[in-house]
Amino acid sequence: MAKSKGRLTLPSERNFLAQTQELLDRWGADAIRDSDGTKLEEAVKDLDASIYTTYFVARNHNDFIKDHMEECQQLYLMSPFHTASKESLAIDFMQGYYREQVVPDYHHDPKEWWEVINRTTGQVVPSSQWQVDQERDLVIVEGAEPFHEYTVSFLVYKIWDPTQMYNHITNNWGDSVAHDIPFDVRQPHSNRFMSDYLRRWCQENPKTDVVRFTTFFYHFTLVFNDKAKEKFVDWFGYGASVSPAAILAFQEAKGYRLRPEDFVDQGYYNTAFRVPSKAYLDYVDFQSHFVAQEAKKLVDIVHEAGKEAMMFLGDNWIGTEPYGPYFKDIGLDAVVGSVGGGATLRMIADIPHVKYTEGRFLPYFFPDTFYEGNDPTIEANENWLTARRAIMRKPVDRIGYGGYLSLAYKFPKFVSYIEEVADEFRDIYAIVKDTKPYVGLKVGILNAWGALRTWQTHMVAHALHYKQIYSYLGILEALSGAAVEVVFLSFDQVIADGVPADVDVLINAGDAGTAFSGGQHWARPELLSAIRRFVYQGGGLVGVGEPSAHLQNGRF
Repeated sequence: MAKSKGRLTLPSERNFLAQTQELLDRWGADAIRDSDGTKLEEAVKDLDASIYTTYFVARNHNDFIKDHMEECQQLYLMSPFHTASKESLAIDFMQGYYREQVVPDYHHDPKEWWEVINRTTGQVVPSSQWQVDQERDLVIVEGAEPFHEYTVSFLVYKIWDPTQMYNHITNNWGDSVAHDIPFDVRQPHSNRFMSDYLRRWCQENPKTDVVRFTTFFYHFTLVFNDKAKEKFVDWFGYGASVSPAAILAFQEAKGYRLRPEDFVDQGYYNTAFRVPSKAYLDYVDFQSHFVAQEAKKLVDIVHEAGKEAMMFLGDNWIGTEPYGPYFKDIGLDAVVGSVGGGATLRMIADIPHVKYTEGRFLPYFFPDTFYEGNDPTIEANENWLTARRAIMRKPVDRIGYGGYLSLAYKFPKFVSYIEEVADEFRDIYAIVKDTKPYVGLKVGILNAWGALRTWQTHMVAHALHYKQIYSYLGILEALSGAAVEVVFLSFDQVIADGVPADVDVLINAGDAGTAFSGGQHWARPELLSAIRRFVYQGGGLVGVGEPSAHLQNGRF
């Protein structure tokens, strides 16, 4: 292939100038970025390339937040189930959680903001029947029903950002790097700080061309256990955006107050696989509107400084909702996201209301992959081949990599392979970017989320493999590069408007009782009638797993 240049972002770091220039030329990169844990030296910023600088809005500012610890980000957690053997029950509600990440919130009155539930009956235990021992982090329940199970839903402060925690552990940073404490921009001091600091920062970084927000305010739900391993993760979870201030603002906006149970959800934490409740959908809408309003303030500051604003589709991305109703109001120039395959490629490439999109390809240049005896080319090759089919249908405008370039440089075979990938991507992009691909059919993916989760169904932690959803995610992988147009439809949309007239085939795929199959939505006669009418008039319905499964009136 002919040597070409552009549309590629190269990571760099301190004391790596000559090698950066070499790979800038070999890979044809036209942009250089830093990564979490790296900084660019001034000489690198003077190279012939655009400079991306990672910017953390709500973390990496410990000097500020240590004076305002009451404004740390929060979330609701649920204790393990505890069985009462007598009428007095002591519940160690922090059991199983990592105390370097979360600490109980005693700043707000537990009697008002916490909840004890008898999980055998489902009833809330009156606050007069339990007390909190703050010295031992125990809830003491009196008058418990022997051999009933109880849980505590409690507020905590997050005192360590989970992505930085992961990077910290993976890269063995030890005591050399402080733990980033995340703060909540819904709080007054934090809200003023985020804008004031960004204005100063833009002035102090004149060589930055693109501010790479990583991301804005609220991290996807990622909680670690007491062994510093991931306890539960939900890439779409809103649990880490909650606070008493948010609940009170929600009540004013929506007219009713949320309970702790609306967030802990029996311990399911509103995973995207759960059929979402009205309260949870209302909260997603409420927070998305708030995030868009506040993010726009920051994007405007960046534009006033003559720089571009790019959002990373990950980390603190909750509330941005690229396929939601408020995203266009933020005014971003670009979105960059991690590419795990065809579905995640399309998830990034199809995002509207931005000038360009960028895919960060794998592997990340971290020591868990780049170590002696391993061949990172294998992962890079698989990553490129799975994404390439989708690129042929709808390409991202740029590709790039992240991590420590010094690690990748030690693997000449890998360096040569990425050189080939970069040239191939540019050749493909030049041919397909402005070409409308052949579309044989229009397919509608039918689930409880609809367009809000475009190309995001059945994902657990972004594109990580998970055996129970492998085949379902495979549907999206197949469609991402197939000669079809794909839209995502919700049950509510079909009930309100019917199946769109230009849709040829509906796919309903998922286990019974999940948001993707539909669960109790199939008890709604209007939905059944709409789907039967669609099929009667010649439409196709493809079911995978337990489609439309709901036990009612003698049918499953």
